Amino acid sequence: MSSDRVFKFARMAGVASLVAVAGLLSACQVRPLYAVSTGVIQKLSEVSFSDVGSRVGLQVRNQLIFIAGRGAGETKTPKYNVDLSVSSGTGGVLYLPSSSTSAAGRTTVTVSFTLREIGTGKVIKSGSRAVTSLVDFPTQEFAKQRAIRDSEDRAAREVAEMVAADIAAALSR
Repeated sequence: MSSDRVFKFARMAGVASLVAVAGLLSACQVRPLYAVSTGVIQKLSEVSFSDVGSRVGLQVRNQLIFIAGRGAGETKTPKYNVDLSVSSGTGGVLYLPSSSTSAAGRTTVTVSFTLREIGTGKVIKSGSRAVTSLVDFPTQEFAKQRAIRDSEDRAAREVAEMVAADIAAALSR
């Protein structure tokens, strides 16, 4: 008789846990970030980006404009503004003892940003993102400078995509 009660209790507990899990899963709302129903695409097209002084900063800004405008360029009537601060640096990581030079390095591009609503000045999102890109240093000086520049461009594109995703997530709320 007691084993029959234990079986009924276990079955009731199983059903109750199944109902609880179904309830929790129904509360989960996973949807694509750039879904048309969220309005993110429209809001992103209304974002303007502040000017930055460096070449790497300009690469980040241009990539953000391309992502936000879906290739259409800068908006003429912005509702949101993003203040950008971009820094970059390259350093050697693999030193050759015979020549006291480096054969490889890494370039880090860091972007700090603040997304504001233009009408109210309200800060919607602020943050910082950084991306590191690896680079090989050839022995020829021009090739080395070009490799560093390519590394900066790769890191700028990647960090811009991360910042754009942060902005899109903030605007989708």
